[in-house]
Amino acid sequence: MNKAEMNDMPKMAPEMDMSKMDMSDMDMDMGGGQMMHMGNLKRKFWVSLILTLPILLMSPMMGMQLPFQLVFHPRSDYLVGVIGTIVFIYGGQPFFSGAKAELANKKPAMMTLIAMGIGVAFIYSIYAVIANNLLNVTPQVTDFFWELATLIDIMLLGHWIEMNTVMNAGSAVDNLAKLLPSSAHKVVNGETKDIDISELVEDDHIQVRAGEKIPADGVIVSGNTSVNESMVTGEARLVEKGPDGKVVGGSVNGEGTFEMHVTGTGETGYLAQVMKLVTDAQAAKSAQENMADRVAGLLFYAALTVAIVAFIVWMLVGNLALALSIAVTVLVIACPHALGLAVPLVVARSTAIAASHGLLIRNRDSMEKVKELNYALMDKTGTLTAGNFKVAEYQSLDPQVKADEVLSLMASLENGSSHPLAVGILKAAKAQKLTLATATDGHQITGVGLSGTVSGQTYQVVSAAYLDKQKLAYDQAAFNRLASAGNSVSFLVQDQQVLGYVAQGDQIKPEAKNLIDSLKAQKITPVMLTGDNAQSAQVVAKQLGITEVHASLLPEDKAKLVQQYQGDGSRVMMIGDGVNDAPSLASADIGVAIGSGTDVAIDSADVVLVKSNPNDVVEFLELARQTTRKMAQNLWWGAGYNVITIPLAAGILAPIGFILNPMVGAAVMGLSTVVVAINAMTLHIKD
Repeated sequence: MNKAEMNDMPKMAPEMDMSKMDMSDMDMDMGGGQMMHMGNLKRKFWVSLILTLPILLMSPMMGMQLPFQLVFHPRSDYLVGVIGTIVFIYGGQPFFSGAKAELANKKPAMMTLIAMGIGVAFIYSIYAVIANNLLNVTPQVTDFFWELATLIDIMLLGHWIEMNTVMNAGSAVDNLAKLLPSSAHKVVNGETKDIDISELVEDDHIQVRAGEKIPADGVIVSGNTSVNESMVTGEARLVEKGPDGKVVGGSVNGEGTFEMHVTGTGETGYLAQVMKLVTDAQAAKSAQENMADRVAGLLFYAALTVAIVAFIVWMLVGNLALALSIAVTVLVIACPHALGLAVPLVVARSTAIAASHGLLIRNRDSMEKVKELNYALMDKTGTLTAGNFKVAEYQSLDPQVKADEVLSLMASLENGSSHPLAVGILKAAKAQKLTLATATDGHQITGVGLSGTVSGQTYQVVSAAYLDKQKLAYDQAAFNRLASAGNSVSFLVQDQQVLGYVAQGDQIKPEAKNLIDSLKAQKITPVMLTGDNAQSAQVVAKQLGITEVHASLLPEDKAKLVQQYQGDGSRVMMIGDGVNDAPSLASADIGVAIGSGTDVAIDSADVVLVKSNPNDVVEFLELARQTTRKMAQNLWWGAGYNVITIPLAAGILAPIGFILNPMVGAAVMGLSTVVVAINAMTLHIKD
């Protein structure tokens, strides 16, 4: 990645230096844009839980007098009232702040429903203490202090779990920051000086010695080496690097020593960008999470309406005390104990599973689109094949140029590139012990190849499709023979004259066949999109069982094909290696990058597979379906409880002699919460 590209990427603020970041210092949205510090939320939960214990011990359960209540009687009501007030003010504060913001936005949701429930429960419970102990009313009024305290505890726990999800998702990527060394060798006036990595800035000139971790993103200016980028990209192989080659901070240098120009530091480099990616992804709510808020908003209006109607009806057929008791019971029972945990618990479990399987999910809405998928479009090289090219044949097509000269010139032009085809050519030139010249003015020709100058002469390395388009003559019989055997063929061109070619073979990834079979089993049609020649693409497609193949494509051609497949309303997933596939990854309903290419990880993909294993796509699809199913089930459990108990609490079955006892309602409420929790914890995918 060059400096201009880096400048176009979103920057992280200096205060987000990952080497100094403490995940416990995170804030989270408590609703309506109200933020709560992680430490405060955790402390509020534990303090509220501890204060809830004496409330439970001194409150009647299902009408039974517990030992502690008998010991503290007659002052137990006062003690419960005092402690309940503390829990209400201290633990309930975040929900009232969130409700205020929701009402200001005219969008009552979860926070408003919780605030209404605990607010009504508190006021009525204080009235109950006064009525029972000072006014001596008969029959005695039931308070809701233990329901109030447990609701606050559960809601705080739900939000704490949700924040822990953010932390757990970020921790795997946060560990990448630890790949960076603590110091760097800065080159000043030809001499090296060791400095702390935090002092590195863009445009610095540094030296990286054999076996050291690379301290920052950059471009090599001198020296040749091989770099292990597996810890960052998931590619478990050494990549040859030379002048103008790009390196990523956190990868490990091989046996060579080189000097580099810094393009991205700990705050602006690749690792920082991925951390920002995770933070943004976790801050954004998915459709299911927004659904929980919408359900809560509907329950708010429903509970309020039912409570008012029930109050009026029972005033007419009963008395004020009974009407007030029933109305309050409706509002308290409407509190979303289970609904508040329904989505956070599933998200927490799903995120933990994703992290353990090497899945970085940028857009959680992508998981909910999986059930509607019709097509899986995928790149060939690096996605279905390993990208480990080996030269099978090279020849000259010009009598004045020797075959070794063709290979040497192409290797000189490709020197420093990490493209799989370039690596194969460089390895072959090295094996033949050919001398490489210095190439200048090198630049990529998007979707075609590259151009550069060697010894004052300008050359291009291009594909057969480019030659056909430019109507340049070449040995088509040799090309057909090599391409039909599955080789990728690159041609060397000078002044519109084809000088020779290099043919390279690639290996299909062992897991690719399972990916294609799994897609077909799920009624998802696999489609190959590749910039390689049609013959080579067909060889791979035939071995894997892919019937729809589009070859010799430019990046913009892939994006157009994505849109064509979407044209009839179909859902399309694009799987690519994150280099030339960026436009199509962005256009697809779900963009999946195999191998975390720097540009795609930031800009294009919805899902990044840390390991370059096609089977991870299968695991993503399974996890997405399981997660969506569990969320839907939990929303039904959470909302279903309210749908059933609110009418019962209002006395809809009173004509047959049944009115829901608040204690029974609370017990069912607790059972619903347990069911939601157990259901979330059963989320898993096959290893």
